[in-house]
Amino acid sequence: MRDVDRLIRHYGESHTNKTNVMIHAIAVPSIFLVTIGLLWSIPVPEFMQAMDITFAHVLAIPTLYYYFKLSGPIGAAMTLLTLASFGIIKLLVMYDVSVWLFSLSLFVVMWILQFIGHHIEGKKPSFFEDLRYLLVGPAWWWVHWLKRMNISY
Repeated sequence: MRDVDRLIRHYGESHTNKTNVMIHAIAVPSIFLVTIGLLWSIPVPEFMQAMDITFAHVLAIPTLYYYFKLSGPIGAAMTLLTLASFGIIKLLVMYDVSVWLFSLSLFVVMWILQFIGHHIEGKKPSFFEDLRYLLVGPAWWWVHWLKRMNISY
């Protein structure tokens, strides 16, 4: 069995309740977005400012590499989510919204929702066993969409 299959299957075992799945369908991509927003908000050295690079950009590279190692379609899908997240952050900046405050607020709310979902499910979050599941969550979210489009992951 491929590593990606094992990880997705194991993650799915603690996400079977419909309410929990619906919560995760909203919270997982939101947490991905605001994590990028929080990383984007960390002050950077001048040489990075000059190139318009943030810590979010720097950390996106190994993160996307991990997703592509799991599977090409998941890597491509996560690239789309990453680009969309950066686009949303640019919109926040354009409309003079504090990326830091927006991201922190939504991060807290979405994690509370996730824990409510797991309480309803009656199972602890997978990342309590292995921190990799913090990255597997968004991949699991995409697998649902890829399957609906009849795309093998």
